[in-house]
Amino acid sequence: MPRNTAPKTKKLESMNLTELRARYHEVVGEETRSPNKKHLIRRIEEALAAQKRRSPTRRVTVTAPIAPPPAPAAQATPTAEGTQHSGRRGRFADMSLEGLQAKYREVVGRPTGSSDIPYLKWKIREVEAGRVPVGPRPEREAKVREDGKRVMPLSFDAEALEGLDKTWRDAGIPSRTEFFRRAVHRELTAMGATEAAALFAPKVG
Repeated sequence: MPRNTAPKTKKLESMNLTELRARYHEVVGEETRSPNKKHLIRRIEEALAAQKRRSPTRRVTVTAPIAPPPAPAAQATPTAEGTQHSGRRGRFADMSLEGLQAKYREVVGRPTGSSDIPYLKWKIREVEAGRVPVGPRPEREAKVREDGKRVMPLSFDAEALEGLDKTWRDAGIPSRTEFFRRAVHRELTAMGATEAAALFAPKVG
């Protein structure tokens, strides 16, 4: 019978949008700007469930027979990585969170802010098995139109985009592009970047 996930869901629902986006980045491995909390919570829970299913640490509990007298302790033997293998199972058994984060940075090729130990172990193993890409995440190249303007790739949750479009239309803004222009101008002005903000000044008429 599956475990009750209500406490986990309740904890996610108590997070604000910024915290949910950060948790999404830790668990899913992608950045998101979605304002839809239900969508973020669902994706986080799905990713956690997938990690749990793939985790090699899950074991079936069986009834143990009466143990025979203890055998002499086996001598530690070198492993392929040149370290000593003790009686503890798993090569990550003695690693702290900081050690796992450092190993993640070494293997994956980029830092992580995740404190989810099972996820870090899983990601390191996936990279070592060649199943996920490594290195810094590349920036998507903007397409250049014939008039010299660049088209920036943006993606939004369908529900969020529908609400966004309704809002700028109701406000009388002529287009989605003009809405983004005004939003960028306002944000840069608030940051004190007046020269950059001037490049995004709202169009008149």
